[in-house]
Amino acid sequence: MKTILIVDDNETNIENLMTLLENKYDLLAAIDGESAIELLEEEKVDLILLDIMMPGIDGFETCKRIKNNPDLKNIPIIFITAKTDEDSIEKAYEVGGVDYITKPFRTREVLSRISTHLALSEQNHILEEKVKEKTQELQDLNNELELTQKEIIFTMGTIGEMRSKETGNHVKRVALYSEVLARAYGLPEEEVKMLKEASPMHDIGKVAIADAILNKPARFTPEEFEIMKHHAEYGYEMLRHSKRALLQTAAIVAYEHHEKWDGTGYPRGLAGEDIHIYGRITAVADVFDALGSDRVYKKAWEDDKIFELFKEEKGKHFDPKLVDVFFENLDEILAIRDRLKD
Repeated sequence: MKTILIVDDNETNIENLMTLLENKYDLLAAIDGESAIELLEEEKVDLILLDIMMPGIDGFETCKRIKNNPDLKNIPIIFITAKTDEDSIEKAYEVGGVDYITKPFRTREVLSRISTHLALSEQNHILEEKVKEKTQELQDLNNELELTQKEIIFTMGTIGEMRSKETGNHVKRVALYSEVLARAYGLPEEEVKMLKEASPMHDIGKVAIADAILNKPARFTPEEFEIMKHHAEYGYEMLRHSKRALLQTAAIVAYEHHEKWDGTGYPRGLAGEDIHIYGRITAVADVFDALGSDRVYKKAWEDDKIFELFKEEKGKHFDPKLVDVFFENLDEILAIRDRLKD
């Protein structure tokens, strides 16, 4: 059975309404606005019949306070009052009332309007629940799509590395190094996570490079290196047409992770902050991991040699601030490397 709260400072009015409604609804009563609000915090109420002229806060203020409470705002409020002027009627609707009944009221009118607004409230509640359910279903589907997208990106990144005889752990390490560097650099957490998920695609363009060049166990000739450099553009072209933020981020990473702070990198010779921060971060992560790993054309470098190179390349190959961030977070980076050894 639905519960109705009657708020009126006149006990006779309360008794009359209770007599009218007692066999149809559960009833509560309050003689002023303050006590009505206190009662609403303790009892579940489905509809309120509210007088306007009361001691303390009047019906308008009472209605405002109820509507400003997120837990109570959906309770329909019908003003039932002796005030018949247009200003009062207009204000009653402005503060959130759903209906306005004047005293002396007609029995059938009160019963009909209460029944109507309870039915509307119930329908609104049902619709809200359906909207919540559908919203959750859409969120679940979106989460599943994002997860699938991340898995595809990681898998594609791994394929790119495997073609050049590198391991899947390389892209995992680069992703985690990038996450550490991005967070320490001060990027928003949403971008930190985005870069972590996108960075495995940094070398996806290698799938378009011939095996004879990609896996050559010696230094490239100048002509071969020019061909090899195109992998940055190939990766960008593969990814740039997507409207997904994750793939747009991956496109930036693929395109710019070989650019250098001093402008001597490729494919466009960008310099300084003209290189996107995603590219600058991935460059540090990728070079650190590449130097410390065995490749077909070289053996892994010792840490001291890598660290010395990073210091020398500060402001040349690498963003100087990122070099500082790298060394400030070196323990965490080395822990990731140890955990994900080939």
